[in-house]
Amino acid sequence: MIYIIDYGLGNLGAFHNIFKRLNIETKFAKNCDDLVDVDKIILPGVGAFDHAMKLLNASGMREKLDQLVLVDKVPAIGICVGMQILGESSEEGKLKGLGWIKGIVRKFDMSSIEYHTKLPHMGWNNINIIQNNPLFKNLNSNALFYFLHSYYFECNNKQDIIAKSQYGNDFSCVINRRNIYGVQFHPEKSHQSGITLLNNFSNLNNA
Repeated sequence: MIYIIDYGLGNLGAFHNIFKRLNIETKFAKNCDDLVDVDKIILPGVGAFDHAMKLLNASGMREKLDQLVLVDKVPAIGICVGMQILGESSEEGKLKGLGWIKGIVRKFDMSSIEYHTKLPHMGWNNINIIQNNPLFKNLNSNALFYFLHSYYFECNNKQDIIAKSQYGNDFSCVINRRNIYGVQFHPEKSHQSGITLLNNFSNLNNA
Protein backbone atom coordinates (compact mmCIF):
# COMPACT_ATOMS: atom_id res chain seq x y z
CA MET A 1 0.00 0.00 0.00
CA ILE A 2 1.22 3.49 -0.85
CA TYR A 3 0.68 5.92 2.01
CA ILE A 4 0.50 9.67 1.50
CA ILE A 5 1.61 11.32 4.74
CA ASP A 6 -1.02 13.85 5.79
CA TYR A 7 0.68 16.11 8.32
CA GLY A 8 -1.04 19.26 7.16
CA LEU A 9 0.99 20.21 4.06
CA GLY A 10 0.98 19.40 0.36
CA ASN A 11 -1.36 18.74 -2.52
CA LEU A 12 -2.69 15.47 -1.11
CA GLY A 13 -5.75 15.22 -3.31
CA ALA A 14 -3.70 15.71 -6.47
CA PHE A 15 -1.51 12.72 -5.61
CA HIS A 16 -4.52 10.59 -4.80
CA ASN A 17 -6.19 11.49 -8.09
CA ILE A 18 -3.11 10.62 -10.14
CA PHE A 19 -2.74 7.21 -8.54
CA LYS A 20 -6.47 6.60 -8.96
CA ARG A 21 -6.07 7.23 -12.71
CA LEU A 22 -3.21 4.72 -12.67
CA ASN A 23 -5.40 2.17 -10.84
CA ILE A 24 -3.00 2.22 -7.90
CA GLU A 25 -4.50 2.24 -4.42
CA THR A 26 -3.34 4.85 -1.92
CA LYS A 27 -4.27 5.77 1.61
CA PHE A 28 -3.70 8.86 3.73
CA ALA A 29 -1.86 8.54 7.04
CA LYS A 30 -2.58 11.08 9.76
CA ASN A 31 -1.20 9.12 12.71
CA CYS A 32 0.84 6.04 13.57
CA ASP A 33 -2.21 3.78 13.70
CA ASP A 34 -2.85 4.48 10.01
CA LEU A 35 0.57 3.16 8.97
CA VAL A 36 -0.21 -0.53 8.44
CA ASP A 37 1.19 -2.76 5.66
CA VAL A 38 3.22 0.10 4.24
CA ASP A 39 4.89 -0.56 0.87
CA LYS A 40 5.69 3.01 -0.19
CA ILE A 41 5.66 6.44 1.47
CA ILE A 42 5.01 9.84 -0.12
CA LEU A 43 6.01 12.85 1.96
CA PRO A 44 4.51 15.96 0.33
CA GLY A 45 5.20 19.51 1.38
CA VAL A 46 4.77 23.19 0.60
CA GLY A 47 5.90 26.27 2.48
CA ALA A 48 8.68 26.72 5.01
CA PHE A 49 11.15 24.16 6.39
CA ASP A 50 10.57 24.82 10.12
CA HIS A 51 6.79 24.85 9.71
CA ALA A 52 6.93 21.49 7.96
CA MET A 53 9.11 19.97 10.67
CA LYS A 54 6.91 21.33 13.45
CA LEU A 55 3.83 19.78 11.87
CA LEU A 56 5.51 16.45 11.17
CA ASN A 57 6.96 16.21 14.69
CA ALA A 58 3.55 17.10 16.16
CA SER A 59 1.80 14.44 14.06
CA GLY A 60 3.17 11.62 16.20
CA MET A 61 4.38 9.79 13.08
CA ARG A 62 8.06 10.79 13.22
CA GLU A 63 9.36 7.74 15.11
CA LYS A 64 7.27 5.32 13.04
CA LEU A 65 8.44 6.89 9.79
CA ASP A 66 12.08 6.63 10.93
CA GLN A 67 11.51 2.93 11.61
CA LEU A 68 9.82 2.27 8.28
CA VAL A 69 12.34 4.17 6.17
CA LEU A 70 15.65 3.71 7.97
CA VAL A 71 15.20 0.23 9.43
CA ASP A 72 12.57 -1.52 7.32
CA LYS A 73 13.89 0.18 4.15
CA VAL A 74 10.44 1.09 2.79
CA PRO A 75 10.82 3.25 -0.36
CA ALA A 76 9.98 6.89 0.40
CA ILE A 77 9.88 10.04 -1.69
CA GLY A 78 9.84 13.63 -0.44
CA ILE A 79 8.21 16.28 -2.63
CA CYS A 80 9.37 19.94 -2.66
CA VAL A 81 9.63 20.90 1.04
CA GLY A 82 9.09 17.21 1.72
CA MET A 83 12.40 16.70 -0.07
CA GLN A 84 14.12 19.51 1.83
CA ILE A 85 13.21 18.12 5.26
CA LEU A 86 14.95 14.87 4.31
CA GLY A 87 18.15 16.79 5.05
CA GLU A 88 19.81 17.78 8.29
CA SER A 89 19.06 21.51 8.38
CA SER A 90 18.09 24.54 6.30
CA GLU A 91 19.27 28.11 5.95
CA GLU A 92 15.56 28.96 6.06
CA GLY A 93 15.05 27.87 9.66
CA LYS A 94 16.53 26.63 12.91
CA LEU A 95 15.01 23.19 13.39
CA LYS A 96 16.74 19.94 12.57
CA GLY A 97 15.46 18.01 9.57
CA LEU A 98 14.85 14.27 9.36
CA GLY A 99 18.48 13.60 8.49
CA TRP A 100 17.58 10.71 6.18
CA ILE A 101 19.97 12.04 3.52
CA LYS A 102 23.01 14.01 4.64
CA GLY A 103 22.92 17.57 3.40
CA ILE A 104 21.90 21.17 4.00
CA VAL A 105 19.18 23.20 2.31
CA ARG A 106 20.59 26.41 0.85
CA LYS A 107 18.96 29.58 -0.45
CA PHE A 108 19.65 30.56 -4.04
CA ASP A 109 22.37 33.21 -4.26
CA MET A 110 20.76 35.83 -6.47
CA SER A 111 24.08 37.66 -6.95
CA SER A 112 25.43 34.64 -8.85
CA ILE A 113 22.61 34.72 -11.42
CA GLU A 114 23.60 36.86 -14.40
CA TYR A 115 20.19 37.53 -15.88
CA HIS A 116 17.48 39.54 -14.15
CA THR A 117 15.27 37.28 -12.10
CA LYS A 118 13.76 36.89 -8.67
CA LEU A 119 12.74 34.34 -6.07
CA PRO A 120 10.98 32.05 -5.87
CA HIS A 121 12.08 29.97 -8.84
CA MET A 122 8.66 29.33 -10.31
CA GLY A 123 7.59 27.62 -13.50
CA TRP A 124 8.57 24.87 -15.90
CA ASN A 125 12.16 23.65 -16.10
CA ASN A 126 13.99 20.80 -17.76
CA ILE A 127 15.84 18.31 -15.62
CA ASN A 128 19.25 16.89 -16.49
CA ILE A 129 19.41 13.21 -15.54
CA ILE A 130 22.97 12.43 -14.45
CA GLN A 131 22.50 8.87 -13.15
CA ASN A 132 20.42 6.02 -14.51
CA ASN A 133 17.66 5.23 -12.07
CA PRO A 134 14.33 3.35 -12.27
CA LEU A 135 12.60 6.56 -11.14
CA PHE A 136 13.32 7.95 -14.63
CA LYS A 137 11.98 5.05 -16.69
CA ASN A 138 10.17 6.23 -19.86
CA LEU A 139 11.00 9.88 -19.18
CA ASN A 140 12.39 11.95 -22.03
CA SER A 141 15.85 13.40 -21.55
CA ASN A 142 14.35 16.89 -21.77
CA ALA A 143 11.33 16.22 -19.56
CA LEU A 144 9.75 19.33 -18.07
CA PHE A 145 8.61 19.64 -14.46
CA TYR A 146 6.94 22.39 -12.47
CA PHE A 147 9.04 24.12 -9.79
CA LEU A 148 8.15 26.53 -7.00
CA HIS A 149 10.94 27.13 -4.47
CA SER A 150 13.60 29.51 -3.17
CA TYR A 151 15.85 26.90 -1.58
CA TYR A 152 17.63 23.81 -2.88
CA PHE A 153 19.16 20.66 -1.36
CA GLU A 154 22.97 20.56 -1.18
CA CYS A 155 24.01 16.93 -0.69
CA ASN A 156 27.10 16.07 1.35
CA ASN A 157 27.68 13.13 -0.97
CA LYS A 158 27.43 14.17 -4.61
CA GLN A 159 26.64 10.56 -5.53
CA ASP A 160 23.22 11.13 -3.94
CA ILE A 161 22.35 13.59 -6.75
CA ILE A 162 20.69 11.78 -9.66
CA ALA A 163 19.31 14.79 -11.57
CA LYS A 164 20.01 18.50 -11.72
CA SER A 165 18.19 21.53 -12.98
CA GLN A 166 19.34 25.06 -13.65
CA TYR A 167 18.36 28.42 -12.22
CA GLY A 168 21.33 30.66 -12.80
CA ASN A 169 23.47 27.79 -11.52
CA ASP A 170 22.99 24.05 -11.49
CA PHE A 171 21.22 22.64 -8.45
CA SER A 172 20.16 19.17 -7.36
CA CYS A 173 16.51 18.55 -8.20
CA VAL A 174 16.32 14.77 -7.67
CA ILE A 175 18.24 12.92 -4.97
CA ASN A 176 18.43 9.27 -3.99
CA ARG A 177 20.07 7.38 -1.16
CA ARG A 178 19.21 3.67 -1.14
CA ASN A 179 15.40 3.54 -0.64
CA ILE A 180 15.02 7.30 -0.09
CA TYR A 181 14.18 9.73 -2.90
CA GLY A 182 13.53 13.45 -3.06
CA VAL A 183 12.30 15.68 -5.89
CA GLN A 184 12.38 19.47 -5.68
CA PHE A 185 9.66 19.93 -8.30
CA HIS A 186 5.96 19.09 -8.05
CA PRO A 187 5.22 15.89 -10.02
CA GLU A 188 1.54 16.23 -9.12
CA LYS A 189 1.49 19.49 -11.15
CA SER A 190 3.77 18.32 -13.97
CA HIS A 191 1.30 16.62 -16.30
CA GLN A 192 2.50 13.47 -18.06
CA SER A 193 6.10 13.71 -16.87
CA GLY A 194 4.93 13.85 -13.27
CA ILE A 195 2.47 11.00 -13.77
CA THR A 196 5.23 8.85 -15.29
CA LEU A 197 7.60 9.58 -12.41
CA LEU A 198 4.98 8.77 -9.76
CA ASN A 199 4.09 5.56 -11.58
CA ASN A 200 7.78 4.64 -11.62
CA PHE A 201 7.99 5.28 -7.89
CA SER A 202 5.02 2.97 -7.30
CA ASN A 203 6.90 0.20 -9.12
CA LEU A 204 10.18 0.49 -7.20
CA ASN A 205 11.35 -2.64 -5.46
CA ASN A 206 11.88 -2.51 -1.73
CA ALA A 207 15.55 -2.08 -0.80
